This record gives sequence, C-alpha cells and structure tokens, in this order.
Amino acid sequence: MEAFATAATALGDAWGLILQPVVLGYLILGVVMGLAVGVFPGLGGIAGLSLLLPFMFGMDPILGLALMIGMVAVVPTSDTFASVLLGIPGSSASQATVLDGFPMAKNGQAARALSAAFASSLFGGLVGATFLTLFILVARPIVLAFGLPEMLMVTVLGLSMVAILAGRIALKGLAAAALGIMIGTIGEADGGGSLRMATYDIPYLTDGLKLVIVGLGIFAVPEIVALLRRDRSIAKGAKLGAGWMDGARDWFANKWLSVRCSIIGVVIGVIPGLGGSVVDWIAYGHAVQTTKDKSMFGKGEVRGVVGPESSNNAKEGGGLVPTLLFGIPGSGSMAIFIGAVALLGSGDIEVGPGMLKGNLDITYSIVWLLALANVVGTALCIAASGGIARLTTIRFTYLAPFLFMLISFAAFQSGQNFEDLLALFAIGLIGIFLRRFDWSRPAFLIGFVLSNPVETFTNQAFQIASFRFRKSFEEGIEYIFSPIVIVLIVITIVSVFLGVRQAKAIAPEGEVESGSKRAPLIFLLAIAAYLLFAVVNANAIPDYNLTDKIVPLVVGGFALVCCALLLVRMIRRPEGDVIFADKEVAGEDADARYGLWSTLAWFAGLIAATWLVGFIIALVGFLITFFRVRAGATWLQTIVLSAGGIGLMMVMAGALNRDFPPGLLQAAVDLPWPLK
Repeated sequence: MEAFATAATALGDAWGLILQPVVLGYLILGVVMGLAVGVFPGLGGIAGLSLLLPFMFGMDPILGLALMIGMVAVVPTSDTFASVLLGIPGSSASQATVLDGFPMAKNGQAARALSAAFASSLFGGLVGATFLTLFILVARPIVLAFGLPEMLMVTVLGLSMVAILAGRIALKGLAAAALGIMIGTIGEADGGGSLRMATYDIPYLTDGLKLVIVGLGIFAVPEIVALLRRDRSIAKGAKLGAGWMDGARDWFANKWLSVRCSIIGVVIGVIPGLGGSVVDWIAYGHAVQTTKDKSMFGKGEVRGVVGPESSNNAKEGGGLVPTLLFGIPGSGSMAIFIGAVALLGSGDIEVGPGMLKGNLDITYSIVWLLALANVVGTALCIAASGGIARLTTIRFTYLAPFLFMLISFAAFQSGQNFEDLLALFAIGLIGIFLRRFDWSRPAFLIGFVLSNPVETFTNQAFQIASFRFRKSFEEGIEYIFSPIVIVLIVITIVSVFLGVRQAKAIAPEGEVESGSKRAPLIFLLAIAAYLLFAVVNANAIPDYNLTDKIVPLVVGGFALVCCALLLVRMIRRPEGDVIFADKEVAGEDADARYGLWSTLAWFAGLIAATWLVGFIIALVGFLITFFRVRAGATWLQTIVLSAGGIGLMMVMAGALNRDFPPGLLQAAVDLPWPLK
C-alpha cells in the first residue's frame, strides 16, 4: 500500500510539473518538429532525436523531456502520410500500413485511410501511456522473465506472419522470406566475425545492408517507378475523397481490434531490441487472422490500417518500460533518448532503477507527456491532412523527382557512404521484380528485419543451453522450454496453421494477372542462382565458426528446396496459370505510357551524376532536365520547382546537421557547403 501511496503522490506532482505554459509550449514544439520529421520518408525518430541532442545539454529536465517526448510520440503518427499517400514507408514502424493504406489512396479514399490511421494512432498512444503507468509498478518481474529463448520465440512469432502474407502461391512467399533472411546475413557475422557474401576489398558490405535502405528499396522505388510509368495522379480520377468521418467510424467499428493490436504493441515494445521493426507486421497478421472476409486485404481493407497504426504508437509506451526501469534501450530512438536524458540539467538524472527511486515524479511526467503528445500530435496531423492529402491529386510526374531526391538523401544518411545509393538502386531492382512477379515483398522484408535477431538469439541461446545440458539434462530442458516459451510456441503454431489456410485470400501485391512462362521462370532461376552462391559461400566458412554458417546454410537450403518445388510446378503448369503472375505483361503495368528501363534510367542518372559531381550539383541538373523533358513543364515551372527542391534539401540538411553525398569533384576540389 505504501508503494501505491507513493505512486499516487508522484502522479499528482507530475501533473503539477507538466501543466505549466512553458512546458506545454515545449511539448507542442516537439510535436511540430516530430510531425515535420515523420512526414519525410526514411528519417524517423532516430534522426529527429539526433537533431535535438545538441540542445539538451544543461536544459531544464522537464523542458527537455517535453521536447523529446513530443517528437517521439508523433513520429509514428505523422509517418502515416508517406505510407498512405505515396506508398513509401514513412519509417520501419509503418511498413505494414502501406499494404492497404496506399491502395485506399489510389481508390480515392486517402482521407478515410488517414482518418482511420490517426484515430488508431491516438488510441494506441493512449493505451501505451496507460500501460506504462501500470508497468512502472508491476513490469519489472515480467521484463526480467524474458531471456534469450523467450526473445527467440518472439522473433519466430514475427516470422510466422510470413505464412499469412505469403500470397496465393505459398512457396513464393516462403522463398521471398528466406531470400530476405539471406540478404540480411550479408557482411561480418556477429558471432565469430566470419565474412558472408562480402570481402574486405569491399568495406561497405562488411557492415551489411541497413534497414532504411532495404525498406525504401523494396517498397518506395517500385511504387515510384510504377506510378511514374503510368504518368497520372496517385488517386484514380484525381479524387481526394471525403471520408474523414468514415475513417473515424471505421476505427470505432473495429475498436476491439485496435485494443488487441495496442496491447500487442505494448508487449513487443517492452522487449528490448525488437520494437518498431516487427510490431506492425504482427499486428497486421492478427488483423488478417481475425477478419472473416479476407478478400480485400492488399487492395484497401481498412482493418489493415487500423491494426498496424494502433500497435506502432502503443509500442512507444512499451519501449519506455525497459528504458525507464533498467536503462536498457527498447529501440534505436530509445538509445538516443537515454543519452539525451544524461545531458539534461546538471547531469544528475539517469534512467534506470535510480530514477524510479529518486525521481518518480519525473518518471510519471514522462507518462503524462506521452499521453498529451499523442493528443496534440493527432490534432495537428488531422489539421494538416487536407493540404497534405491533396498530393494524391497531383500528376505524379511532378512528385516523382522530389521523391527520388528524398529517398536518396534518406538512404545516404543510414551510412554516410555513396555506396548507400548503389545499394538502394540494387534493392529497388529486386523490389521491382518481386512486385512484378507477385513474390510477397512484405514476406521479404519480414525476413530481412528478423535475420539478425534470429541469428543472434539462436546462437546465444544455443551456447547457454549447451552449457546447461552439460550440467544436467533437466536443467537444459527447463531453460529452453520455460512457460513463456511454451505459450509462444502454441501461439506461433496456431498462427502458422491459420495463416497457411488464409494466405490464398491475401493479395500483398494486389491483383496480378498471369502472363507467359519465360519471364517468371528466368526470375526464379536468378533467385535460385543467388541462393546457391550464398549457400556455397557460407559452407566455405571453417567449421570452428559453426555459429556463423548454420543459419545461412539452413535458411539457404530451405529456400533452394522452395525454388526447386516452384520450378517443378512451373514446368508442369500451362501458361496462364496463377503461378506465372506478371504485372508487366497482363497486369496494371501493361498499359504504362513509359518503359521500365527508360524510367529507371532517370534514377540511375541521378546516382551516376552524384558520383561525378556530388549530390547537390547533380540534383540541380536532374530536376531541371526531368521537369523540362519528362514532365513537359514550362521554363518558369521548371525553375520554381527545381529551386523549391534544392531549397528543401538545404533546409533539411542544415536543420539535421547532415552532409550530402560527395562525388569525384569534391575529392579533387575543396568546395563550400552545400556543394562539398
């Protein structure tokens, strides 16, 4: 009772701290900054908090926390704009929203999708804040109960969503997920340091590929290219759509789904290291599993928006649990948050158990700030939606160069290497062909996201389990099959069983008509060739580094079996069968006004020019040429639009203190910023 009385007193003190005009002003400022960051694809909360770090030193603790929490809370809400309106994941936590939010925008229901998303985000954020309040009292034993076997099973549960998102041909979805895992293993292994699919002659690959690049390449590049080839607005018939109240009613009609997905978000957020990269996929899978009529998923099902958007906001509250209780970052943004808190005031505030003992009022202030930030953020997003949503009514040719510009800038920030742009282009090509031949891109991305956790948790759990088995068989079994692990195994088995039965009703790539045998067969053989090379490469790792080779060997072998079975089915099936899906021949891309390679050449030209003269100079030439030649704009329109794009880039880079990709010119001549 004494603990609850202390907590009640701290809750009251927290309200006194935050209900000050200056604190609320800093909270609103943080929300506005988070809204600006979240609107731009690929930046997310990590970039936003990095922007704030220089200002945290010596700042009044409650003011600094208000600024940071305002930004952290609204990014998962504002990143919905890019996901719904442009088909580009605003961040790793909004990837699943693309699957149904973007088709709704293309059907003229952008307003309805955004409204449902914001209502879900608000509810999820409030659920996260509520659970954070309770977890501060009771979550310590729950968090401590999750060891390596439990975290491995949560990762496997995330992988089980592949069964749902595999699409009409389950073997394609499984092979796509395995391909994602294999690409995720490129680089230096965490365990023994072996190099896989990389050499020290190419330092870039030793660190592996970054999630920002893969997410943008798999989703953003294919959609930008496809829309640019058709040369019309995103929304068919150039309609914004009404539906603001319809979206709110959609959320209310699916309120229990929102409740369940919010709880999923909180639970996943509590587990350090998983966070936003997986939570929206688990929530999306749950939305599919609990829907009777699954025919609209992938084509504009509003439940596919409500589920992920509820979970990705709720996970922010969950992510603060290990951060505040133990000083363990629940995500990348929380890692920056911990560092920023240490800079506040005189530096005597430190997250962890000490904060709960000595600064419980500050701790609860964070909870209330999180709740208020979600309310303010949702209100601002709704107020800005009318103007932003009209992007769907603009001829896409006028938007495409800005999107190429933004995703190139975002990709470069992931590693500050020119090779980031080459990797973006290469992964974009993979995404284009996955989309064309109806191989599930969500399954691929799930595999990539979870490749590192699967390998890390498997290796560590195996080593500890081996030690315990040497002590006694019973102790080893008890370690591996804890009650939490058993519950998660049951949930995973049920998820896979239901997913396999339901996968044929899901269209993660939309409706795809069948074409001839040749192109799908060549793509399958190209995928199989890469997988075979990767398996041979992994097998060459010495046996004393078994932990570095076991995952790529097992996953690669499984993927090759899937490809072999697909090959047999393709040989035996006649042309026109569903297995030969091809958007280029008989689907939505068949009537495109421009060819694939001529369209890709514009993006390739921007990258090549960047290699020669640096990003800003290349961008000037790219924008002017594109607007004049491809868009057919007048000289006045070309100059105004190009100047606007260059100005936006300079403002973003200056505010975030980021550099642009340099070229050979910058290596030879010392130029001033922003040309350097």
